[in-house]
Amino acid sequence: MSKPQDIVFDDLGNPKLTFLQKLALGGSKNAKVNLDKESILTSAKEATGLSDFGGDDFHEPLEVLINDYVSDDGLSGVGRQQMFKDLVRCASNHLIIQDRIKKTPELATTELKKPLSVSGLPRSGTTHLVNLLAADSRFQSLPLWVAQEPFHAPGKEKASGGLKFGARTLARFLKSGDSLSNDDPRYLRCSARWSGMQIMGPDLAAMHPMNPDHIHEELELMTFDFGCNQFEWTSMVPGYRDYYFKKDQTPHYEYLKTVLKLLQIERGDDRSWVLKCVQNPEQLLVLKSVFSDATAIITHRDPVAVIQSTATMIAYGHRILRLSVDPRLVLNYWTDRIEALLKACVRDRKVWGSKQSMDVMFHEFMAGDMQTVEKIYDLHELELTKKARQEMDDFIKAHPRGKYGRVRYHLEEHFGVRPEEIRERFDFYYKAFPVKIEV
Repeated sequence: MSKPQDIVFDDLGNPKLTFLQKLALGGSKNAKVNLDKESILTSAKEATGLSDFGGDDFHEPLEVLINDYVSDDGLSGVGRQQMFKDLVRCASNHLIIQDRIKKTPELATTELKKPLSVSGLPRSGTTHLVNLLAADSRFQSLPLWVAQEPFHAPGKEKASGGLKFGARTLARFLKSGDSLSNDDPRYLRCSARWSGMQIMGPDLAAMHPMNPDHIHEELELMTFDFGCNQFEWTSMVPGYRDYYFKKDQTPHYEYLKTVLKLLQIERGDDRSWVLKCVQNPEQLLVLKSVFSDATAIITHRDPVAVIQSTATMIAYGHRILRLSVDPRLVLNYWTDRIEALLKACVRDRKVWGSKQSMDVMFHEFMAGDMQTVEKIYDLHELELTKKARQEMDDFIKAHPRGKYGRVRYHLEEHFGVRPEEIRERFDFYYKAFPVKIEV
């Protein structure tokens, strides 16, 4: 196997745009985007053929989000279009799920079997861990294409010829590895979105691949109720962030649980779920309340390394979503954000007792992922069978670290901040968890 290619950004703050990036930004510059609630909800109704949202509790968070987007004069035309598409997709899913709730009487008696829940800082190994665990066929999980669109709208179960041709042509051209035989329109749309992301951000796969088959996090399901911090990852939404902090997130976790039950019924599958969510560390009390019998695995990493990686990834995405890139602004936002998340994690960690939870240090997991898995299975009281080991070994061989290249991060060069300036803010976290200092 060849050595992973190093990816070094020398243009994070002043992007050197590709021809296609310039074309997309230029073509969308004067595009009219109706970022208002009525346009979004009407578009969702037209897309699904449904009209019953099941109440208007989601209107308030949606309005807060829209206000942030409209007030943000730094969004590019592509950014405005993307925010509109995302909100329409979320509202469409809300309609479809409400329709499923009405048509599924067995929902009231359906239970989830002792989920295995991975929680942790972004960029702390959660993606690799959940995909590794999900390789065990005794679990059911949430591939991205299902997370983004759990159910079909009534009468829209078949893909058009144009969708099949377009999605597969892009997948072949980009050699993305996406399935060329899955005819589900939800899969094809997810594949097309991933192709678009690769075209607009060629190095994104090295930081966080978003191919349809990779196991994603259930946070995506909460976006349909407009209640989670996922929206912070795609745009600058300080108003929504503050709104989120003030609100009890229990209703949104209950909504998540309902969607998982609906999926379980749809699949005719009562296997335990393996889940993953980077929001959970700041919602441990809510997680415990809603998923009381879960086994909680909480990953930890040097916050400076996490912030460096997170800020680099988001600043890279800003070259297409925003009119200009301000790396220091991104770094400051996410330093504050991760500090708030970790303070909540340290404060509430004890709500999950040692018989039901464990902490995983990133450096230990990277040094021996299967040793970590063995400890998790012991805690979860599940035998790590020969078959499960083989399934995980097959996954590791197919997904070597650095498969898409290795990003080389430079905190001082890219963001003008020394590691010590950030580290001193996280003394409370270093005292609570023995993470290895990386930067």
